[in-house]
Amino acid sequence: MIPQLRPAEVKTARDAASADAPIVLLDVRELPELALSSLPGVTHIPMGAIPRRIDELDPDAAVVVMCHHGVRSMRVALFLKQQGFSDVSNLRGGIDAWSLELDPSVPRY
Repeated sequence: MIPQLRPAEVKTARDAASADAPIVLLDVRELPELALSSLPGVTHIPMGAIPRRIDELDPDAAVVVMCHHGVRSMRVALFLKQQGFSDVSNLRGGIDAWSLELDPSVPRY
């Protein structure tokens, strides 16, 4: 089971994270989507590139996967869990929920 976190939960966890135990916010959207709306400090690897770029991620780090609405990110989160990542969650509702629930300055598309 992959935990689904609301935007406020992710923000609180990121704010409380330390340099020794960071929380990786993994954005799996495509580059054109990032041009429309993005969050600072994310790690960007498009969904289709995850299998060949998985070595760029630390399997022991806390990883929160995000996309536009949370569907693609859930698929990636499940894949990462199957690959042995120990602490993976999904941003429920994606960047759209982030804008609606937490920060309306983040553009919606």
